[in-house]
Amino acid sequence: MKGVFFLLFIFSVLSAFARPNVLFIAVDDLRPQLNCYGKSRMQTPHLDRLAERGVLFERAYCMVPTCGASRASLMTGIRPAEHRFVNYLAWAEKDAPGVTTLNTHFKNHGYTTVSIGKVFHHRNDSLNGWSEKPWRSSLNDYQLREFQQRQVKRHREKYPQRKKVRGMPYESADASDDNYRDGANALKAIETLERFSQNNREEPFFMALGFHKPHLPFTAPKKYWDLYDVAEIELPNNYFPPEGAPPEALHSSGELRAYSTIPPTGPVDRKTALNLIHGYYACVSFVDAQIGKVLDSLRRLGLADETLVILWGDHGWQLGEHGMWNKHSCFETSMHAPLMVLPPKADGVLPGSRVSALIEFIDIYPSLCDLAGIPKPDHLEGRSFLSLMKNPDAPWKSFAIGRYKKGDTIRSNHFRFSEYTGPGQAITGSMLYDHRSDSAEIKNVVGKLNYARDVEMLKSNLHSHKGR
Repeated sequence: MKGVFFLLFIFSVLSAFARPNVLFIAVDDLRPQLNCYGKSRMQTPHLDRLAERGVLFERAYCMVPTCGASRASLMTGIRPAEHRFVNYLAWAEKDAPGVTTLNTHFKNHGYTTVSIGKVFHHRNDSLNGWSEKPWRSSLNDYQLREFQQRQVKRHREKYPQRKKVRGMPYESADASDDNYRDGANALKAIETLERFSQNNREEPFFMALGFHKPHLPFTAPKKYWDLYDVAEIELPNNYFPPEGAPPEALHSSGELRAYSTIPPTGPVDRKTALNLIHGYYACVSFVDAQIGKVLDSLRRLGLADETLVILWGDHGWQLGEHGMWNKHSCFETSMHAPLMVLPPKADGVLPGSRVSALIEFIDIYPSLCDLAGIPKPDHLEGRSFLSLMKNPDAPWKSFAIGRYKKGDTIRSNHFRFSEYTGPGQAITGSMLYDHRSDSAEIKNVVGKLNYARDVEMLKSNLHSHKGR
């Protein structure tokens, strides 16, 4: 019997070593406007290289287009509902008590779990699921503080009714990357990887690394602003509300309105709009550079071959599309987000593979379990996409569902359908966009007779599968 127990012990140790490390990278407000997604505006060489070496998911969708709720849903692997994962202040452990979060599950299966930067919205959410105390930088991303103070003062004088106002929504300062929170996040991640590489570890690691940019304010070193010529930046071709969209589908860009130089109501002037887009691009390039530093350190430290890398944006972002800024809507621009996975070994996975199947962010939890070779908990509502990584044409689900406040939305291969409810769950509005002819979602065709059958099918799937 002693021999049997000894063999089991050896097997368990070898199994632990065979499991890959996991580098779990979250990027706040990152929309899939990258070269690897077929876009040409932004300079993101490190993200593009990650996509070339791994698997890019062309149509991945968040569950809720706001940070706290999106992250809580992803980290629990369960759908949002009317009273669960509602807004940016959502807690995973409070909204889904008793549910084992992703980090906790990996810790329970022999992983050293660490959190750097913004992973959950609240640093202390699922605290017991981390092997070390979550780390966040205390740096302030504004560098031109006196200039910012003058702008805030001027804004308050212009709009005295406003009680609270933040600094400017963008800033270009001749400063080092390390002066910013995300620069500090990259340095902390590299330091932690160096520590892991030097120790004789008996456990694989699960490092969650959350970058704050390109979240507002668009503050980044000047060298990243200089990558772009503002004269070449254009407003989106749908810089206006969609025809026939219900009022519930639109918002007044309240997150942006909290910043000085932005009027509390009314349209954003063209110059400011172009500066905002310029600032967003600069912040994405800045974050891309920080991600590149971390990925380079993986290779330098000899950890790349044994580390699974996954990168995701927590939701999309409007850069003026539909006349809106920020996220917080059921439009494609809010729901569609980047997702890339680089497995530690190319076992059955071709580098540069692209998956066009519809992915929901609740699919990430079970997929990581399969990729790491650990069992999946019973509570999960998503589906592992490992089969798609090996065969992008494998059978898969036919829709992705999400929601924001009173709006529920479903994306199929050709359509996005959303409906809004009021008191007593009465339907107050709905919209349908045909992505075969209207990928910019300019015209709501929900009332057209030739789409009646599509609407009924989408509505049936939406009601059958949305969270309860």
